[in-house]
Amino acid sequence: MAFALNIGKCSLLGNYRENNEDSVDVKQFPDLTVCVVADGMGGQAAGEIASKKAIEIIPRELRKNLATNLNTEAVKTTTKRAIVQANEEIMAMGALDKDLKNMGTTVVMAIWRKGPEVYVAGVGDSRCYLVRSKAIKQLTVDHSLAQALVEARTISPAEAKDHRFKNVLWKYLGSKEVGDGPEVGVVPLQAGDRFLLCTDGLTGVVADEDLCNYVAGATDMQACAEGLGQLALDKGSRDNVSCIVIEVVES
Repeated sequence: MAFALNIGKCSLLGNYRENNEDSVDVKQFPDLTVCVVADGMGGQAAGEIASKKAIEIIPRELRKNLATNLNTEAVKTTTKRAIVQANEEIMAMGALDKDLKNMGTTVVMAIWRKGPEVYVAGVGDSRCYLVRSKAIKQLTVDHSLAQALVEARTISPAEAKDHRFKNVLWKYLGSKEVGDGPEVGVVPLQAGDRFLLCTDGLTGVVADEDLCNYVAGATDMQACAEGLGQLALDKGSRDNVSCIVIEVVES
């Protein structure tokens, strides 16, 4: 079965921020679609610069190095290298300019090579979800101290939702902890699948169940992305809010 993607994207400043440190982009090349969401952090405009670099470097590296004949493992390796390259360039910028010192960004991405699967990866606490058959599944793992405590079985997943360390990241682009890159997931596609890539400005205030219902019920992906952004603001999000919604259809 051949597939096509319908994609919507949205990035909102929010009610309480002076600048938008989030960046989103959908790059569509002849044999490759790359969707990237990044949530920057750092003083002044540094977070904004870091997130913009992430969404610029990663698609650039993927387009350059993702040959059409690569197998699954090679695609995973190439994806990791693209993320590591972005990390190195962001760290180098921070080292050269004192105003950019300690800048960083999360990143979450979905890569489609016009085939029967999507590749998913993330660093930080921006997330990728799959909505399928009216159920939602988080495909990425948060690199927060709260999640690390969950994995160490010190606290429960329920406690992590409101934990004081839930927004404290131990791994993000701009940190040595990125190492040789994150795990890259492979998701076999089904017609009707919907993917949601988003920052914590959305997931911090809208419950997974509500995300699922909203995305599953949408008929237009651009309207869905904009509606999710507004939903987060209506629920009192104090952050920038950004997302990309991807619908898988039979072509």
